[in-house]
Amino acid sequence: MFAVIKTGGKQYRVAANDLLKIEKVEANVGDIVEIGHVLAHGEGENVTFGAPFVDGAIVTAEVVEQGKNRTVIAFKKRRRQNSRRKIGHRQLLTTVRISEILLGGAKPAKKTAAKAEAKAEVAADAAPKEAKAKKDAPKEEAETAAAPLFKAPKGEPDDLTVIKGIGPVAAKDLNEQGIITFAQLAKLTEKDVAKIDENMPFSADQIKDWREQAKELTKK
Repeated sequence: MFAVIKTGGKQYRVAANDLLKIEKVEANVGDIVEIGHVLAHGEGENVTFGAPFVDGAIVTAEVVEQGKNRTVIAFKKRRRQNSRRKIGHRQLLTTVRISEILLGGAKPAKKTAAKAEAKAEVAADAAPKEAKAKKDAPKEEAETAAAPLFKAPKGEPDDLTVIKGIGPVAAKDLNEQGIITFAQLAKLTEKDVAKIDENMPFSADQIKDWREQAKELTKK
């Protein structure tokens, strides 16, 4: 006999003693878990389909191992912006061995662990609480994160767009980070250049070029 089950958003065709990897189920190795989402079952050409699930049908499985899938890498790069982002993800997996395919409300031969559906409900209830906790975090943290890189001097700002390579958008970004005059650009140290390179969408070469142009402008 075989059954088609749904777990972790995926469908699997299983039979007794099959070994398969599914998305993580909260259980210990050796526990018996129930999978109640049975889409179909049958033997040979006689197949029964559910709408969407078969009433009274469950599949039990023994947890063999808890582990992780291979790492999947997501890499994003913006040309000429000195921006690179690399993110890795490893999906948690549970290896199970199918024990029984039960129909008509039959009870499993072995005692089952807590159902995965109950664990999912607990996780779903916890998610809004975590979101609320983040929303209610102290405003001081947000203000600290939004602090400009440099302290803007007093007085009238210069038109940074005079410098070749600085457009209106770049000038606005620099102003927001406290750089508003030619003198500031001209006095940038290597440490300052590295700070801008790390936190803003400008390369170190761009910043050094602007610094040299700013030095010439301050002489006038």
